[in-house]
Amino acid sequence: MASGPDVEANLLEAGRLIGAAAEAGAGLVVLPENFALMGRTEFDKLDCMENVGNGMIQQFLADSARRNSVWIVGGTLPIVASVSGKIRASCLVFDDQGQQVARYDKMHLFDVDVPGTDEQYRESDTIEAGTEPVVLNTPFGRLGIAVCYDLRFPELFRRMLSSGVEIIVLPAAFTEKTGAAHWDVLVRARAVENLCYVVAAAQGGFHVNGRQTHGRSMIVDPWGKVLDKKDTGPGYVLARIDLQLLNRLRSSFPVLDHRLLACGELP
Repeated sequence: MASGPDVEANLLEAGRLIGAAAEAGAGLVVLPENFALMGRTEFDKLDCMENVGNGMIQQFLADSARRNSVWIVGGTLPIVASVSGKIRASCLVFDDQGQQVARYDKMHLFDVDVPGTDEQYRESDTIEAGTEPVVLNTPFGRLGIAVCYDLRFPELFRRMLSSGVEIIVLPAAFTEKTGAAHWDVLVRARAVENLCYVVAAAQGGFHVNGRQTHGRSMIVDPWGKVLDKKDTGPGYVLARIDLQLLNRLRSSFPVLDHRLLACGELP
């Protein structure tokens, strides 16, 4: 997607794409980070924050999952935080009956001056960071959730691996500059080093606020093969999750059993 500041328009587009992906055979749909709102300023999200279990965006996700009989990973949406003036960038998972079954709050916040540009980001000004990784059972396999900047922190994915993760979903809105440099290699690296699938759903294109996101949504298998990709603009990528392949690779190439250091062991 290339979302803008109009929530209703973004939900209309997301609904169209969810329906198209479901008609093409998708059972699990992953939406990008900020799918419902890319505001003119970072503070616009504060005007759209929702309480847990109540709000237009959450109702849209529940209805879309139920209507299309698919599981939906709801990118991120602004959920009320424990401190005033901030939101949680929450990724909500709904099952095919429209029931919310999991929530992950983005842990690593993008407080960065992008090298070689005048772009500055301070997510911590408006977002309260999450504190816990999330891995859950689904009909498709053990599903772990990460969001955008989380991709740069491999220890998070090792924590997921210790909980048996088989599929990592990654809603994102990488900048064009950092995405062109690092997106492909990081997404594929997370798949290869953990011998798991990575489903990376990205914002891609030019936005009303002047920002350009890198796009290149992709699905990568445990051997690092890109199964499908889309560079920019509205659309979807589609691929089959083959847990038999995953298990064969983990059995025949037992790199995960050869780890010597536990995550967080070193001072």
